[in-house]
Amino acid sequence: MNIYSYEEAFGAWDKTTRAMREAIGEWFSLYYRGKGTKESDPCQRVAYTIVSKIYKTAFGEYAASAPENFVKKVIAAMDKTRKEAVQLAMIGGECYLKPYPEGEGFGFTLIPRNRILIFARNAAGIPTDVGTLEKSTLGRFYYTLLERRRLEGGQLVLENRLYRSLNPDTLGSRVSLSTHPDYAALTESGRLPINSVGLVQMKTPMANCVDGSREGVSVYAAAAGLIANIDRNEAQLCGEFERGQSRILASADLLDGEQGLNSNLFVGLDEAAEQVGITIFSPALRQESYLSRKQEYLRNVESVVGLKRGMLSDANVEDRTATEISSSAGDYNLTVMDFQEMWQEALGQGTRLCGELARIYGMGPVPEDLSYAVDWGNGVLYDEDKTWERYRQMVADGLLKPEIALGWRFQMPADTPEEQEKIRDKYMPKAVSAGD
Repeated sequence: MNIYSYEEAFGAWDKTTRAMREAIGEWFSLYYRGKGTKESDPCQRVAYTIVSKIYKTAFGEYAASAPENFVKKVIAAMDKTRKEAVQLAMIGGECYLKPYPEGEGFGFTLIPRNRILIFARNAAGIPTDVGTLEKSTLGRFYYTLLERRRLEGGQLVLENRLYRSLNPDTLGSRVSLSTHPDYAALTESGRLPINSVGLVQMKTPMANCVDGSREGVSVYAAAAGLIANIDRNEAQLCGEFERGQSRILASADLLDGEQGLNSNLFVGLDEAAEQVGITIFSPALRQESYLSRKQEYLRNVESVVGLKRGMLSDANVEDRTATEISSSAGDYNLTVMDFQEMWQEALGQGTRLCGELARIYGMGPVPEDLSYAVDWGNGVLYDEDKTWERYRQMVADGLLKPEIALGWRFQMPADTPEEQEKIRDKYMPKAVSAGD
């Protein structure tokens, strides 16, 4: 029996509203669409530029470290997917990382928002029942692996189903997992003693501006209409230039037998020669008005998304006050910091989840200390060197213990006497000698 919808195959209804489904489709379309139409030209690639610039700024000086080797391996595995994972979250509002055992550690696969169905969420917006899609081809067949993950009695219940079709647009009929070599080792059902769906959730920090739900939204969700206007404006501007080329109008008989004439320049009319003759047609272009409108759209996108002034638009087109420039830079830095926090939270989820899985799978001892530190470097609102100088001055003035300043500098905890003792042992040999 052929199955035509994912919900029918899962036997559950996606709780995502119609407005959100349409918005998610639009966000991915804005990012990946490269071919224009007569009405819209996406050559500016505004969505791509927004995502790319925020990511590069956020992770330009990123470095993560951890005292325990287990945590280091998890972070290293997550960092392999970091760029794609963060960008997919920015595009679709959410992205999920699925850990799986790999060698002596873990690997991660990515599940973008348009490849997951949410059947239930808790009050905090965390999914408690989901269905994921994985598509592949083998020979002349199209395969779709459906995996359902749901919480039941404090445990994670897993279900795997494989569908095969001759048409990429349909699921087709259900087949055995052994039909595809990549899925032969999977079981159709199972349970794990984990009180979650076993996925690392990355969710954008903006409030939902589509339907007000707890779902994450694209970083450019609020600017989707502006981006559409920019693409339409670009198509109009290109069309204006194409239609505005000077053309020589001549009767068709004057062109008969002539070779090598540029059809973009010469246009033949089937009229009487004495009525047409040769006429040059050169309409006026409205370049300035189109470019002015585009710049205004781009500045509005910067304001809505929280980008620095001039990142998309031409900052010199219109004079800006120093307050406006510094304000836009501050807004941009806050936007960047929001996405840095999103990834830092994902690292915490990933290390805790992998710790649980490692204990279940018997993958060796899991340390009690799953702590890690992230260094983001300097920014507009935060300069590490200046902060360190300020800490040093506070130590010199007797306003701050040196152990706390050193703990901040070298990403070591310094809250308890035991932690401060470790800092003295490693970085304060004179203090240790004096104590002896």
